[in-house]
Amino acid sequence: MRDKLKALLENYGGVALGTYLVLWLAVLAGFAIAIAAGFRAQSAESSAGVLLGAYLATKVTQPLRIAATLVLTPVVAAVLRRFRGAPPKPEPEP
Repeated sequence: MRDKLKALLENYGGVALGTYLVLWLAVLAGFAIAIAAGFRAQSAESSAGVLLGAYLATKVTQPLRIAATLVLTPVVAAVLRRFRGAPPKPEPEP
């Protein structure tokens, strides 16, 4: 998987990194909302607990986020090229 991720970064650069960061933020926010919905945060300590719990849960899902990045980056790059009006880039040979 490491080689695939390295090749993806070489081919797509910032788009791959941006896709990963958006996925990371979405998962972190989703876990924070889910954890906060389970109990009422009344103090700064409980808010910090929500963020820590969300971070740990997000860290556990890292292999899934990497796999999703590998799958979604070519799609995101194609959408961005179409939106910007650039000609389609040929797919790299595996």
